[in-house]
Amino acid sequence: MIVHTQQVTFDEELRLQSGAALRPFTLAYETYGTLNADRSNTILICHALSGDAHVAGRHSTHDRKPGWWDEAVGSGKAFDTDRYFIICSNVIGGCSGSTGPSSINPETGRPYGLSFPVITVADMVEAQRWLLDALDIPTVLCVTGGSMGGMQAIQWAVSYPDRVRSAVVLASTARTSAQTIALNEVPRQAIYADPNWNEGDYYGKEPPNAGLAVARMIGHITYLSEKSMREKFGRRLQDREKYGYDFATEFEVESYLKYHGNRFTTRFDANSFLYITKAIDYFDMSLGRGDLAQAFTDVKAKFLVLSYSSDWLYPPEQSEELVRALLRKGIDASYVEIKSDYGHDAFLLEVERLGELTRDFLAKVERESVRPAAPSRGPTASGEEREEKVYPLASWAARTRGVWRLADTRKQETA
Repeated sequence: MIVHTQQVTFDEELRLQSGAALRPFTLAYETYGTLNADRSNTILICHALSGDAHVAGRHSTHDRKPGWWDEAVGSGKAFDTDRYFIICSNVIGGCSGSTGPSSINPETGRPYGLSFPVITVADMVEAQRWLLDALDIPTVLCVTGGSMGGMQAIQWAVSYPDRVRSAVVLASTARTSAQTIALNEVPRQAIYADPNWNEGDYYGKEPPNAGLAVARMIGHITYLSEKSMREKFGRRLQDREKYGYDFATEFEVESYLKYHGNRFTTRFDANSFLYITKAIDYFDMSLGRGDLAQAFTDVKAKFLVLSYSSDWLYPPEQSEELVRALLRKGIDASYVEIKSDYGHDAFLLEVERLGELTRDFLAKVERESVRPAAPSRGPTASGEEREEKVYPLASWAARTRGVWRLADTRKQETA
């Protein structure tokens, strides 16, 4: 596919969760496939931390690489462009065409830098809602994404329950853990420590590439698993046969991290990295609600939640917590833990498995009419969860050769 990035600029004021406002703002987006006559076949794909609107295809025949999820989006693929109209936009706060800290502040004529307002996942979703309104798309068949993209999918279902028919959440969580916040803070400190960062005022000067490269290297470690790193690199040396007893790059894994860290600096803005990781840190669907399940009181979307066994950034336990909260509110939620050695990156790599599951799930969503969520079959008088909520979903997962762990966990809890 040859695709083109488009932009839409809104002159109205976007009110942010912090109380600040952004005006004007621009969103970059790409579309794939054809919108049907009743405008009911839209799938909104939300990207992760370092992603952008270019989810699939190429911008020209000379492009070296396709979009970041090209194996999942296209004709006959997991998100089939012969059947669905796909939209992916770069989030606000980003640096790939949407308004972010590197954009020009119209009040000063200079890049925002740290004067750009702090954004949240809810703000990203609100900006996307404006985009769908501009495209005259009243509802979406599905919102999906992995990692931070999964957070956006959850937020969409909560913020706009009447506009979302289903959500596919991959390798994500309903609230960011202390471990993830810590793993975001250390890379930020690497950027702060780069003397070129200059409190975010480095535009037109030498950027803090050294700090950003280290930040990306740390991130890359969290995206892999110990087994995948062992199999990919082991203790193999790079361009030498024995130890040099010096501080040069010796191991293949060191070379890999340095390469990806340095390459990242050619396409990403350090301040955007700060803003987006902070938005991830703030993500907590239970905030102000007392109980995570209360966040889903009004949700009408069906959910497919996928986790990956070796993911230690957003481990399966966090997906299970999300599914339990959905089930307590009577939400139609299916959960599959995919056995994988790829770590967090599995949601980008285990595409064949994803395709099997999403095709069945989306066909189910299309077959069933849009209706409010069923009344909650929540805790019994004794406080135990009702078992009947689990087994139909477990059976569905079994038919798609999934691994259903929530049922086993539920039995342990109610024993």
